[in-house]
Amino acid sequence: MSDLTKIPVTVITGFLGAGKTTLIRHLMQNPQGKRLAILVNEFGTVGVDGDILKSCADANCPVENIVELANGCICCTVADDFIPTIEALMAMPQRPDHILIETSGLALPKPLLKAFDWPAIRSKITVDGVIALADAEAVAAGRFAPDVAAVDAQRAADDSIDHETPLSEVFEDQILCADLILLTKADLAGEAGLAAARAVIEAEMPRKVAILPMTEGRIDTALILGLNAAAEDDLAARRSHHDGAEDHEHDDFDSVVIDLPEITDPEDLALRIARLASEQNILRVKGHVAVAGKPMRLLVQSVGARVRQQFDRPWGAEPRASRLVVIAEHHDIDEAAIRAVLGA
Repeated sequence: MSDLTKIPVTVITGFLGAGKTTLIRHLMQNPQGKRLAILVNEFGTVGVDGDILKSCADANCPVENIVELANGCICCTVADDFIPTIEALMAMPQRPDHILIETSGLALPKPLLKAFDWPAIRSKITVDGVIALADAEAVAAGRFAPDVAAVDAQRAADDSIDHETPLSEVFEDQILCADLILLTKADLAGEAGLAAARAVIEAEMPRKVAILPMTEGRIDTALILGLNAAAEDDLAARRSHHDGAEDHEHDDFDSVVIDLPEITDPEDLALRIARLASEQNILRVKGHVAVAGKPMRLLVQSVGARVRQQFDRPWGAEPRASRLVVIAEHHDIDEAAIRAVLGA
């Protein structure tokens, strides 16, 4: 089978809340005539990102072409989950022209690329490209910088900062594997922030990779699809902290699911979520909430203390159940304390 008959796959990676789902929504709305299929890998048992994408489904990417794999990193469950899912997508009556894979924010992309060398799928698909998203404002501030010491002059007096955290390794592995890096939330970072974020990333890259700014997921689809990188054949150039390791763990991170009663004040909930970030080092919160007197679901997403809320669609026949996924490093997960702050 020639490369021309292989289905191209784009792997979209990036830290928690970097904007992966927002980018995929944009690609769904601007598919360049391609029939898309999407595989979403969630961290935690509640599928929020997949639900968001299904609400945007259309003829170019129908609901049945959007598949969720929750509560497990696909690079760790290749035989059980990833390979069968890819085979099912390829066996659809209308074969997709392009497959998008949204990894969880905690995923290491290189082990996933190795899965594309499995005989069952190697002759049928190719990795068109790995797109790494990085929050420009956060990187510019040094919060997810791979070499914290390089940007630590501004905060040298803060002895509490851990200079070697699992977060920095995840961030570095993601950008080192990329064929294209998108600096997201460019409007919040500004020109100075973008320049600072670009400098941090370029200092870590052993090879030349394009770095482009992006706001609200808007970017020319032609820049994302059709890179023809064949990344599965180029693993040696994509070094990783975990090269040579037989396996890798995600035990540094954990998540809890919090069920809430119906709320009356979304702003109060946003303040409580921001408190979690400052008081308990919570990294990410996402989910749907029922608001009294409102027929639509409230979509809640936060990165650190930055909280975004919007009504996304009517509840309809779905139970009005409020449920939030809270993600943090393992040692920062205190379910009782989280419930107390959220009023659960």
